[in-house]
Amino acid sequence: MLTFSVALVALVLGYLLYGAVVEKVFGVQPERQTPSYRLKDGVDYIPMPTWRVYLIQFLNIAGTGPIFGAIMGILFGPTAYLWIVFGCIFMGAVHDYLCGMISLRQDGASLPEMVGNELGNGARQAMRVLSIVLLVLVGTVFVTTSAGLLSSMTSDAWGLDMATWRWMWLGFVFLYCVLATLLPIDTLIGRLYPIFGAALLIMAVGVAYGIFTRYGWMPEITDAPFVSHHPKGLPIFPFLCITIACGAISGFHATQSPLMSRCIMNERRGRFVFYGAMITEGIVAMIWAAAAIKFAAAESVPPGHYVGQGPYHALSAILNAGGKGTNPSLLVNLICRTWMGRIGAILAVLGVVAAPITSGDTAFRSARLIVADFMHLNQKKIVNRLVLALPLFAISAALVFVDFDVLWRYFAWTNQTLATCFLWTAAVWLHHHGRNPWIAFLPAVFMTIVVTSYILAAPEGFQLNQTISLCAGFALAICLAIWFLRFIHTNNTNKV
Repeated sequence: MLTFSVALVALVLGYLLYGAVVEKVFGVQPERQTPSYRLKDGVDYIPMPTWRVYLIQFLNIAGTGPIFGAIMGILFGPTAYLWIVFGCIFMGAVHDYLCGMISLRQDGASLPEMVGNELGNGARQAMRVLSIVLLVLVGTVFVTTSAGLLSSMTSDAWGLDMATWRWMWLGFVFLYCVLATLLPIDTLIGRLYPIFGAALLIMAVGVAYGIFTRYGWMPEITDAPFVSHHPKGLPIFPFLCITIACGAISGFHATQSPLMSRCIMNERRGRFVFYGAMITEGIVAMIWAAAAIKFAAAESVPPGHYVGQGPYHALSAILNAGGKGTNPSLLVNLICRTWMGRIGAILAVLGVVAAPITSGDTAFRSARLIVADFMHLNQKKIVNRLVLALPLFAISAALVFVDFDVLWRYFAWTNQTLATCFLWTAAVWLHHHGRNPWIAFLPAVFMTIVVTSYILAAPEGFQLNQTISLCAGFALAICLAIWFLRFIHTNNTNKV
């Protein structure tokens, strides 16, 4: 309990202290007119109140990510707490803030355009492909997740079996996503998202109350923090860093922050909207990581007994109940119903059903905007939006037939790779504008090691030896670091 409490305080202090440092390094200009006013088009560029932008940003980047990832991440042990705290403060929140603010400075530019502006046209083209692949995967993953959950809740209703319900719900969710992608951002997203975002926060507060009041063991940082407790024996590094993405650092956020950079009313609000939403997501992830292990411990270990690996194995058993692979939504439902009763059940529905739907529709919307930037196609006319959106939905509909576990694994790695690419871009941007690049450079080096070693060692990757994979990750990170330092030196010499 002490480690959990200190971690929550650390996240808040991170926003107040390091968030101020990042804001100062970036150099906000409150008097500068934002794109929401200068390029106002009534569709994507719309000035919105800061509280509304914050809640939309939070729900856009969160969804079920900080819930599901944190639940699966705590299986590694108390190191998950450290990764959430340090990853969120020094990497994830910095990533989201710089992405949102650089986009704002570039008239709401999407991720590939920002990368191309700093790293060249080749990088721009590569990021266009990578971003659209990730966004279509995200949209498909969250559409199928929410449809599957809804079908399990309505199974056998009106005499229809679960398979029939799944296809019906898939059609309904796809229809909603099409509307949310095509309509002006303040029509559905601007009105519904603050409600769902507030529900997600209320659910987290209720679960946090249960953590402090319910019986159950919780790991402390002194419980062998750097030894993996995972029942399958997975190593902490780099697997934990990929498992917990939302709540620590996530490249998907780089595709979402430009949406709100087109709606923010003043640069000074950027810290609260971008850095603050990520810190909030980190708090949500911390709460769900702690709740998951405490709930599992209460179910498996009597009061006063030695704990050992018991809670981790119990948690793994709950997550894999039914023999259909890992399913964190089952645990979310159990915790909410047990700790918060009927209200918890309602919040659980909003959390594990509405949240993934809203993450899915903004993924498709972001993909549409990236393609629009690439084709220089004005999006004020709905016909132009239809031309770009329908092919994306057609591809997503085809991916529905692909095995879900395969989709999820490749989404996770692509997600973190995207974050790594943007951190290198942000470091270059900061240097170009006479700012200290180290706040982005150091996280970029770390994440390069993570994504490289993971894809080389992971079952869905090249399945190489762990030591070889780590050495390759360090080697690539060193090469990129040398390239960046030489780039700085050359640039400074040319200026002289």
